[in-house]
Amino acid sequence: MSTALRIILLGLMSAALLFGFLHLFVPGATQYNFERLHIFLFNLCSGGTVLIYFSESKPMLSTKGRLFLILAVAYAIFAFAKLYLAAVIIAFSLAVIVDSVRVKKFSLFPINFFKQDAPVSQKFHQASLLCLSMGLVISALVILNNEYFKIISFPKLKLDTFFLGFSFPISLITLAVMFSFMKGDFSKSILRLKNVGFWIVNLGVIIFFLFILYEKFVPQLMVTTILFLSVVLIYYLYTKLGVRVQQKNFLTSGMFFLWYTAVTGIVYIILASSSAYTPENAKLLMRMHSFAALYGWNLSGLAVICRKDDFPIRLHSKTIIVVHWITVIFFAPLGTYYWPFTACTIICYVFILYMMLFSKAMPKSII
Repeated sequence: MSTALRIILLGLMSAALLFGFLHLFVPGATQYNFERLHIFLFNLCSGGTVLIYFSESKPMLSTKGRLFLILAVAYAIFAFAKLYLAAVIIAFSLAVIVDSVRVKKFSLFPINFFKQDAPVSQKFHQASLLCLSMGLVISALVILNNEYFKIISFPKLKLDTFFLGFSFPISLITLAVMFSFMKGDFSKSILRLKNVGFWIVNLGVIIFFLFILYEKFVPQLMVTTILFLSVVLIYYLYTKLGVRVQQKNFLTSGMFFLWYTAVTGIVYIILASSSAYTPENAKLLMRMHSFAALYGWNLSGLAVICRKDDFPIRLHSKTIIVVHWITVIFFAPLGTYYWPFTACTIICYVFILYMMLFSKAMPKSII
């Protein structure tokens, strides 16, 4: 990865976090939906660009990748500014770019999904690209429906609900990397378990999203629990079959972040379905969940992908992993209420990003 792209990603990811705290510093910030910039700059702009870069397997970001980056930033800005017609046009354009990369690397129809012996890492990779392009198309259709045509009416059918559509591709590409490190046991039972993990994750998230739209809390809880169990299964496979590489430490930390998001998600659904629920008393819990998902699990995957050609590096340091956890689990949620924690979050987060993107190689003798 070029130094220029690393600098751009450092800026985008830092800006994404900053927009999550602007309500503390900008008078009348509640009238602005900074959450869109907070999510889109990280998941769509940074994560989507890294996914394109990783999929094309080129030493430098291609022209197609650069165009995606520019248009993704434009989409985030237009969606934030509520310039919806421009956002719709850009969303469709981005989907075309992503799908052109997917078709070139894999195929138009994802036939490998249905082949038992096809590498599961490749299935997750193609699913990641397909999910991103579909998320862009669906977000454009939601904007058209809500702002212009008003054909379908659901309280939850809004652009902000589709944050998941831009976060899930990062999760899938991280799982693709994890499965690529699983070697050594190709028995039918293991292959079956790998494919079970693939289908539960992908179908589970789709079904979960439908239950969100229809506001069915008990089914949401059931699906979330099944997804949690699938994560446990994938972790078992990863610890059993994962080769001993430096990246494994950071990805293992990421898996624990994913468990944390699953637990907080289950607790949130239980709270939301109870009579005690109010948006205010669930705010901290939702922040804990979203920060762990974005800056814990997703960042862990992006860290490994961004430096895929550079290992071994100092990224696996126990100190960095500890700082990462303290920042995401403790500083960041409290930082949405108290500015001293905001300052600690930003300082630690920029340090983590710098180490993620610019840390130098380690001597092999100390790895």
